[in-house]
Order: sequence, then C-alpha cells, then structure tokens
Amino acid sequence: MSVRTRFAPSPTGYLHVGGARTALFNYLFAKKHGGTFVLRVEDTDQERNTDAARAAIFEGMRWLGMEWDEGPEAGGEYGPYNQSERQEIYAQWFQKLVEKDRVYEEDGAWRFRFDRRLMVMRDLVCGEVAIDYCNEDNTPDMVVRRSDGTFTFHFVNVVDDIEMKITHVIRGEDHLMNTPKHLQLFEAFEETPPQYAHLPLILDMEGAKMSKRHAAAAVDSYAPRGYTSDAVFNFLALLGWSPKGEEEIFSPQDLIELFSLENVNRAPAKFDEEKCAWMNQQHLIKLSPEDFASVTQPYAEEAGITVDENYLAIATSIQEKVRILTEVPDLVSFFYNPDYPFVEEAMEKVKKNEAAKGLLEKLASALDTLSDWSEAKATIGTTAKENGAKPGQLMFPTRVALSGMAGGPDLGAILEILGKDECVRRIRRAVAAL
Repeated sequence: MSVRTRFAPSPTGYLHVGGARTALFNYLFAKKHGGTFVLRVEDTDQERNTDAARAAIFEGMRWLGMEWDEGPEAGGEYGPYNQSERQEIYAQWFQKLVEKDRVYEEDGAWRFRFDRRLMVMRDLVCGEVAIDYCNEDNTPDMVVRRSDGTFTFHFVNVVDDIEMKITHVIRGEDHLMNTPKHLQLFEAFEETPPQYAHLPLILDMEGAKMSKRHAAAAVDSYAPRGYTSDAVFNFLALLGWSPKGEEEIFSPQDLIELFSLENVNRAPAKFDEEKCAWMNQQHLIKLSPEDFASVTQPYAEEAGITVDENYLAIATSIQEKVRILTEVPDLVSFFYNPDYPFVEEAMEKVKKNEAAKGLLEKLASALDTLSDWSEAKATIGTTAKENGAKPGQLMFPTRVALSGMAGGPDLGAILEILGKDECVRRIRRAVAAL
C-alpha cells in the first residue's frame, strides 16, 4: 500500500509552529515516498471552532507550500474531510463495538472496555513503549460516546484513520500515551493500525514548552515580519530533525529528498528565532538579483518609498545585508531621500576624527573633477594618502556623508548608484553639518 499521512488540526486558533512542524513532517514523509498527504479537520468542538481559524490554518499551510492532496477544497475519495460531517460514519463504527460487546453504558455515556493486558508498541521515533493496562485504577475504560451522543477524539481519530487508509501517523510526543488506547480500538475493529511516529516537543530558548502566547508562535506572523516561506519551511524542518552532514540551507525539494523518520531526534527541539532570521538571510542571498528586488519591493513601497529604475541596482547592493525583509526600507531609504538624516552615533564618531571635515572637503573637490566615475571609490584612498591619512580614516566619514549611516551597502555600489553630482552634493552637505 502506498504511503498515506494526515494532518488533523482543530480550527480553534491560528496555525501554531508546533502544528505546522507536524504538518510539515507528514508532508515531507508522504512526498518522499510518492504518497498522499491528507488534510482532515477536527471541527467537532462547535463552541470553539471558528471560520477565521480554519482560514488561518489553510492559508498558513499554503503559504508554507504544503498543498494537501486530499481534504477540504481538494476533495478525495475518502471524504468528507470535516469530522462534523462524518457523524453517520461514526455511528456505524460504534455499532460494531456494541455488537462485539466492547462498550457499555454508564451514566448516559458509553465506555470502551479495554483488554486488560500489557500493551507494547513500536514507535518509529521513540522505539519500544510499554503501557500496562492490567490496573483499572490507572487506566480506566475510556469514554468513546458522550451522553449527548457525540463521539470523543480517541474514537473518531481511529475511525477516520481506518476509513482514510492512513498508513503513518506522525504527531507530537504529547499524543504518545494516547496511542495504546488507539491500538486497542484498532484491535477491537480487527483493523491493521498505521505505524506511529511521535515527534519531540518544541521548547523556547528558556527550555519551556513553546507557548501559544510566544511572539513567534503563529505561522501567519512570519510574512508580515519579513520572512520568506522557503526559509520558514527550512527552519521548521530542522526542528527535531537533521540530515547527515553540516549543510543547513535547503529548498523544499531538497528536504523532500533528504527526509527520513530515522533522523528525527528524541530530544526536544529548541526554537531559536535568531537562527530562523539567519536562515532567512541565507535564502535571500541565494535569490537572483531580479527575484530579490521583486520580493523586497513591496516592503519598500509599504514604507512609502517610490521605487524607480534604479531599484534593481539598489536592491542588489543590500542583498547580503538583509536578514528579514522588514529591514529593507531602512537600508534603502537614503537612496531616495536627498535630506536623509545623519544617525547621531555615526556622526559623533566622524566628529571625533579631527581630520574628517578637511578630508571630506578635499574628496568632494577630487570627485567633482573626476572624469572617469568608475575611479570614484579608488579616489577615496588616493585623497586620503595625498593628505597624509590612511584610506580607512576617510572611508567611514564618506559612508556617513553619503548615507547618514555607519553601515550599509558597499561604498562602490553607493557611489555608482547615486552618481557624481549627487555624491558631491551629499559630501558637501555632510561637511556643512560638521
């Protein structure tokens, strides 16, 4: 049988990074084996389910590039894929338990009668796990049908996995102790269970479980904060899994080819947003100049910058500097603002260099008479030497004069983009400010 995995979120809130990581591992495993990735919505909690949460989950998965093969909006032969539409199916499977005398009524609810023995299961990540069901005090028979007629998570989960022919259940470690209960249901139904793989928890940098209140917990927060989907996909894939070798930057297709459950770690994963930002930078560096300009332009325009025909060159000049795309406006604004402010700390550093003002005056004159503008950057060093200074003594003041900032694009790129007249004007403006 071909591989079939599923992601089964409850639409009660946004797509959490923990849920996204679970979905991602299911997606990668299915794609690696040429199988099917199923989206199943556990929407039986009518009081907490919302259409907004449902939409956020779907949008988050699609933003990450995890399009499901079967499920809501995609269809498939094992639907419906919303649990709220499957009540008749559950009732039929419940009747099978009645006929086998595996359930009994208690205070209006129906409990599943456990087989009182040692349960031993083989988890693809955790290895062998044993739970003793001999003691009823520790493992009381579980409710499968509530007094109001609705069915519990454990029951519908198993029925759906049977009906949808799921071969592998890849889910969080917090479900590990539920698995023996599910295996007992599979046995009662005389059905072959899927193989289980339970993923390590995701902890924050302080070692606590990743809270829903954590600023980086929601997948839909990443695009507005300047992350690319491929970088977040890459980052989530390495939370609790690692390929062999030192490489950490992968495309989605790379990850599909490399993924294996054997390399899922047992230890909890640490969520390091600094690492995510670094990974985002590496993905941005790999883009072509045209693609980088395209992906950064909306962030510049949203900040009120009217880009022009120079934007490709401007974007290219900052490509290796950008970690997250929200940094772009601050890095490029000086190109478009003739009255750019001088960063106070940078200007104070220039003022401490007593020779800076005189050197900048000499540089402005030298650049003003330069016939070959391709020699502009070299002229900085030449001017410094001719006036008894080291090139470095003039490089920093020139950068601050041209951009107002202590860091940023290569000086050669700034000179080329701004052109002769504007560079001379900016340097003389800085001299006046000194």
